[in-house]
Amino acid sequence: MDWSWAGPPVDVRPQFPLERDALISLLGDLEAADWRRATVCPGWTVHDIVAHVVHDYVRRLSRTRDGYASPGPRPGEDLPGFLHRVNQEFVDVASRWSPQALVDLLDHLGPQLDQLWADLDLHRLGDAVSWAAPESPAPIWLDVAREYSEFWVHQQQIRDAVGRPGANEENLTAPVIDVFLRAVPYALRNVAAKPGSALEINISGMGGGTWNARRGETRWALSRGAARQEPRARVAVSSDTLWRVATRGIGVDDALARATITGDRPVGAAALSLVSIIR
Repeated sequence: MDWSWAGPPVDVRPQFPLERDALISLLGDLEAADWRRATVCPGWTVHDIVAHVVHDYVRRLSRTRDGYASPGPRPGEDLPGFLHRVNQEFVDVASRWSPQALVDLLDHLGPQLDQLWADLDLHRLGDAVSWAAPESPAPIWLDVAREYSEFWVHQQQIRDAVGRPGANEENLTAPVIDVFLRAVPYALRNVAAKPGSALEINISGMGGGTWNARRGETRWALSRGAARQEPRARVAVSSDTLWRVATRGIGVDDALARATITGDRPVGAAALSLVSIIR
């Protein structure tokens, strides 16, 4: 399958241990009350988000490394409903575990996960990435990048909840912004446009840069750099706003209020309706 429309492959594997080190350092500095603070994830505390990350580690090692076939969705249960249920089940069990036990699990399982990523062929096809092409197996590089972006976002949610600065170093943030923009072609799928029409996206702040989406004969395609011809619309937005709207930490209307769109506003607005999580 041709995935060139999603832009050039990205290898985020070196960033996993760096992101995890930043998370473990943060968690080691928290007070007991910080672990009980509410987060942007409805009904979840800081403790719950950390437990969820541990769950992600365990689930990925079990499925991908060990080939373990765990129970799937119940009859009539869709994928988002299934994931919500099993995530909540794990968080409920882990509510009995101490913060230190959770940190120890991250520290113990993280290097095993790093080795799993290192052993993968990034150019083979693997699981579908629902916010890019829900019906098609995705290249493993995109699946792995999705995992990194989720871990980074959960760390940001924890940092927001406890009032600490984000893990916004360029090398940690840039891969997240890059992979989230791979959702733009799917977000534009219902935009009527002639082949050759273009949208330019300018991201400011850490991880920033310029990308463009160009309409081909059958779909939009993403690439780095400015549009080759005068774009139908330009969107200027900060990286902080982009990752928050892509994960539904803020609504599209809030993102539009923070962005600058020139040219065809509906096209620019459609780009900011991107979703880079499973819904």
